[in-house]
Amino acid sequence: MWSRLAHTILRFRITLMVILTVITVFMGYQSTNIKWSYDLANIVPEKDPDMVYFKQFRETFGEDGNVMAIGLQDSSVYELENFTRYSQMVSNLEAKDEIRNVLGIPNLQKLEKNNQKKVFELKPVFEKIPENQKVLDSLLAGIADLKFYSGQLINANNGATLVLITIKKDILNSKNRDQLVSYIIEQGEKFEEETGINMHFAGLPYSRSITTSKVKAELNMFLVLSLIVTGIILFLFFKSFKAVFFPLIIIGVVVIWVMGTLALLGFKITLLTGLIPPIIVVIGIPNSVYMLNKYHHEFSEHGDQMKALSRIIRKIGVVTFITNLTTAVGFFVLITTRINVLVEFGIVAGINIMATFIVSIILIPGVFSLYKPPSQKQLKHLKFKILDWIIKKIDLLVHKMRPAIFTLTLAVIGISAFGLTKIKAVSYMVDDIPENSPLKNDLKFFERNFSGVMPLEVIVDTGYKKGVQNLKNLRKIDEFEGFISSINGISQPVSVVSFAKAARQAFYNQSADFYSLPSNRDLGFIMRYLSEGETEELSQSFIDSTGQYVRISLKMADIGSNKLDSLVNDVIAPQIDSIFSDSKMDVNVTGTTLMFIKGNKFLIENLLTSMLMAFLIIAIIMGLLFRNIKMVVVSIIPNIIPLLITAGIMGFFGIPLKPSTALIFSIVFGISVDDSIHFLAKYRQELLAKEFNVPEAISRSIRETGSSMIYTSIILFCGFIIFVLSEFGGTIALGKLTSITLFFAMITNVVVLPALILQFDSGKRNKSGHPLIESVPELAEGIDENEKRNKLRTITREIS
Repeated sequence: MWSRLAHTILRFRITLMVILTVITVFMGYQSTNIKWSYDLANIVPEKDPDMVYFKQFRETFGEDGNVMAIGLQDSSVYELENFTRYSQMVSNLEAKDEIRNVLGIPNLQKLEKNNQKKVFELKPVFEKIPENQKVLDSLLAGIADLKFYSGQLINANNGATLVLITIKKDILNSKNRDQLVSYIIEQGEKFEEETGINMHFAGLPYSRSITTSKVKAELNMFLVLSLIVTGIILFLFFKSFKAVFFPLIIIGVVVIWVMGTLALLGFKITLLTGLIPPIIVVIGIPNSVYMLNKYHHEFSEHGDQMKALSRIIRKIGVVTFITNLTTAVGFFVLITTRINVLVEFGIVAGINIMATFIVSIILIPGVFSLYKPPSQKQLKHLKFKILDWIIKKIDLLVHKMRPAIFTLTLAVIGISAFGLTKIKAVSYMVDDIPENSPLKNDLKFFERNFSGVMPLEVIVDTGYKKGVQNLKNLRKIDEFEGFISSINGISQPVSVVSFAKAARQAFYNQSADFYSLPSNRDLGFIMRYLSEGETEELSQSFIDSTGQYVRISLKMADIGSNKLDSLVNDVIAPQIDSIFSDSKMDVNVTGTTLMFIKGNKFLIENLLTSMLMAFLIIAIIMGLLFRNIKMVVVSIIPNIIPLLITAGIMGFFGIPLKPSTALIFSIVFGISVDDSIHFLAKYRQELLAKEFNVPEAISRSIRETGSSMIYTSIILFCGFIIFVLSEFGGTIALGKLTSITLFFAMITNVVVLPALILQFDSGKRNKSGHPLIESVPELAEGIDENEKRNKLRTITREIS
């Protein structure tokens, strides 16, 4: 098959290259339709009970993650000139159509009792800009008595204040969000420039917008860097511009195919799918390295260019196909997670890794057949003295010091296993952002002064329609809110209870002493005032249309998944049971923060499951290739050890297990096993050629495949290490840990794998069946030659 394929590719190389060009043009055209995703990734399955409940909450009460905050802490803001500018900033924000609501001191409203109409009316505290400082101070003093806003807009202890900006739902998940956030930041920075007052920004729309903008910039940077780095390394290895230019052309073609695939499948660019082009650059180059190295090896042996190019396909075509397949498996298994962002990432990456093989197997032989054979200068890398010395030392080490290799390996496994036990799984809403970044510093400001900005919601089902009007129910909710208020890191609750308290305060002419739930005596009067007027729309934010469900809205610090789990399950849940146990009310905690944290836990669990599935599938592939359980185990062990070492490093250095780090293991396993397949394929070939002399077959395998394995490992290491230049901790971890894992995978595949084969493979061939790996033409030729020799010996013995 592979001989026919080699003949076909070389004979019809021009036609095939034209076809690839047409496909690339088509994919390039399709890529013009690609769009960026602005949606918050939905990781929790749609049918999950908590997700179903959260969706019902949003249908009833609207979005909870659409608020952006601007905060400041400077007493000079209350000076008339600065306050006037502050008011202008708020007015400018209110004028934007994309903003649903703006709430800050300059446009603050209060409930006022209209005795004539028997209703409460919402009246602005500042009907106009105060004429002088005295009037301003008087109005500000009145605000201090409005307990409803204490802890929400104003920190009574230090005077810090904020502006809350609610963004319309249709803007939140569109490209217009970034433009709107930029406008809000621009208004805040303009005020800061005019007054010298430091402004702080926070909220999910803000963090999502900043993250998206940085990701876009970084993806372009990483694509360019990965091309430059791999190009430089290729030139250092092969000393030929052709050996640099055409592999990069191959990668360029596949990158265009990646973008076209995204467009054809209707996928948008996310943080994950955006990483595919630079990953393809790094993973795809080893194909070219193995093929060019084989081409140069073959040409140096016999000097026949077409024969050397043909043998690229015949000798390593199937092996390259299998290595690409195992790498693709590491991505394809992500489909089993049932998480859209990972499914899309796995499908597109897997498809295009296989596309890399197709493009490489056509273009490398096809293009180089059109050029002159490699010169002696370009073949010098085959006798690179330093590399040759390293490979000889490795060969000697494997043959002479196997006990030392195994002892050291077991010690490393033991230490790594101990480190593994120290790994902790934790994730944050604003994760992977540097501690000293403006975004993180601003978040700390809001956590310090207002207990944070991350949304958390509690829904109380009173059990019957208009249950909210039952004073007994309101008192139960008030008791629960009092408990919530006592917890550090959670803001003062906002609900119908706080609204009822504000109404009672307004009923008694804004006396702060009356900020409490209505009593049995005044409840009827207050409810009569509340039933009419302008307060109905405000109350709808906290009560459903039936009056049965009550919303308690909270803001909290970004405390991480572990602490949030403990807070909800070990602190809040028991108190809910205690307070509401003697009532018919049902209380549930929900919100974007809770769903995000649960989604990350679900993501980690599924990534670990997909990693095990990748192990299983690749083990099956190895089993089909070698039909020998012992060889399957021998080939898997050197690729598990690097993963264990990486897990140990994570444990010892306190690197948490989170989606960005859990993703590494299944992907890297699929990449690192490629070296094992290349080595074992060469070993089988040499074993047959050398009449099953294991030590000699090992030596020849190390010396021929060792250089390619080292070359590709260096390229992979350098290609992934560039991700440490990112501003995001997850991307840095991806680059750092992947590079480390691949470095150790190179060592285990070049040293431990040959040592294990020498220890456990007898070299005896099973005559009852041939492994699939022996279907490679050159191996088959080796088998035939050995069988001929054996028959000749048998005939000779019979004659004697």
